[in-house]
Amino acid sequence: MRVVSLVPSLTEAVAASLPGVLVGATDWCTHPVDLEVVRVGGTKNPDVDRIVRLGPDLVIANEEENREPDLTALRDAGIDVLVTEVRDVPQAFGELERVVRACGGRGRPRWLDEAEAAWAELPVPDRRVRAVVPIWRRPWMVLGRDTFAGDVLARLGVDNVYAVHAERYPRVPIEELRAAGFVVLPDEPYRFSAEDGPEAFAGTPCALVSGRHLTWYGPSLVEAPRVLGEALRAAAG
Repeated sequence: MRVVSLVPSLTEAVAASLPGVLVGATDWCTHPVDLEVVRVGGTKNPDVDRIVRLGPDLVIANEEENREPDLTALRDAGIDVLVTEVRDVPQAFGELERVVRACGGRGRPRWLDEAEAAWAELPVPDRRVRAVVPIWRRPWMVLGRDTFAGDVLARLGVDNVYAVHAERYPRVPIEELRAAGFVVLPDEPYRFSAEDGPEAFAGTPCALVSGRHLTWYGPSLVEAPRVLGEALRAAAG
């Protein structure tokens, strides 16, 4: 198989499961760190002609990360495209198994079993907190309804204030966000850091968390409960 991945988390999943299968990935595919494949542009603006020239048997994509016109152009060029949809943790496990099999895998990779076990063994949170989860600033945008990251947080005892919002990634005035009692700041897609983010919420506990562990579905799911749990507990006190 020759596979091109347009989704960073799926790139990591395929590379860990089927070494040598990937021939192309986006510029944002940072894991594994030693991955040596042709780079085909961004998730929102892939170089379709370059992908076609690679002659892949399959392109893997995601309904949220990638644009339909790009996927249609690939199909029109005669390339098979597998599109995933991931809105919660259980769905992620099913889609990851589907991707691995479509890329030539003949069984479930060990890391996928370990990830399912890690999430199945989560203890019931001692207490729950409500939080806002900014994903961008200028303008401020937050997690809204029906998101994978929102489900991850809910399983760790953090309920998204905007989980019932009409939009999946609403723009919200900072004044409204400041009314929340807890803030979760991931380092992607916007790179929130100790110097960029918490200062906007003076006096409000802020948890700086790994975006890869919060938003990626792949091998990072194995350690995500521990990594995220420790960051959330440290900030919530």
